[in-house]
Amino acid sequence: MADIKYEIIETIGTLSESSKGWKKELNYISWNNREPKYDLRDWSLAHEKMGKGITLSKEELKGLRDILNNMDL
Repeated sequence: MADIKYEIIETIGTLSESSKGWKKELNYISWNNREPKYDLRDWSLAHEKMGKGITLSKEELKGLRDILNNMDL
């Protein structure tokens, strides 16, 4: 498997933290030197390991925001 290169441009926020110290974070990340996107996934404490997650463009993130704003939570 090829190495995945990433650079966390901005940490936007943490949604939760597990008992093992992993945090579910929303970050603005550049993957493999591409244009940065918004990314939601679990990260180990020093960001050296990651779990599965989703990566969203700005337009997709706005769409998700609109869906969440219309939900009765």
